[in-house]
Amino acid sequence: MNTTHDRRIRSFVRREGRLTAGQQRNLDNLWPRYGLAMPTAPLDWDAIFGRTAPRTLEIGFGAGEVLADLAIRHPDEDFIGIEVYLTGVGRLLGALDDAGAGNARVFNLDAVDVLKAGFADDSLDNVLLYFPDPWPKKRHHKRRIVQPAFADEIARVLKPNGLWRLATDWANYAEHMREVLDAHEAFENVGDVGGFVSEPPRAGTRFEARGRRKGHEVFDMAYRRR
Repeated sequence: MNTTHDRRIRSFVRREGRLTAGQQRNLDNLWPRYGLAMPTAPLDWDAIFGRTAPRTLEIGFGAGEVLADLAIRHPDEDFIGIEVYLTGVGRLLGALDDAGAGNARVFNLDAVDVLKAGFADDSLDNVLLYFPDPWPKKRHHKRRIVQPAFADEIARVLKPNGLWRLATDWANYAEHMREVLDAHEAFENVGDVGGFVSEPPRAGTRFEARGRRKGHEVFDMAYRRR
């Protein structure tokens, strides 16, 4: 019997909602086309997509609004998404299929594990991290995904001059992100207004809309890998 345990502090807690019939149908029918299993070695993305193209990874894509919009509007680019919640995966697969977008692939796994196992150095042009769990209570801040070690991993997989875009509707988390990434030697803050991005090039998300209804300000950031 394997008695080892994963003691890594995770940045998420599974709160899986009930799948709708449509989401389950999408998972059953479309996963073979879009889904990827846990890699055992860095993946050959040219072989997976059948071409060489700019590649963007979105970590924690939620309901998939941003990733679907990008994949549909940029058929000449490739997109990869990682999400632990099946409800969001089911939504995204349906949106991609409805639009006939074949330039996306999806993992239903922990992003930290997938990054380490499946991505070679300098393999991505862009990384997106929009509205991750803010873990607002101070005692839970250690669970926030944006930490120096995670930034090291993003720096590893991004190509030189590649962009890491982030957003949050929690001011305290925005301050935390800035503190970690402004101090990181691999990244340069390329925000246009006080270190933030005034007009982010992304679709809105349900998480963003929920935050705005609560009166939260939204903070977008962008960092270029040196």
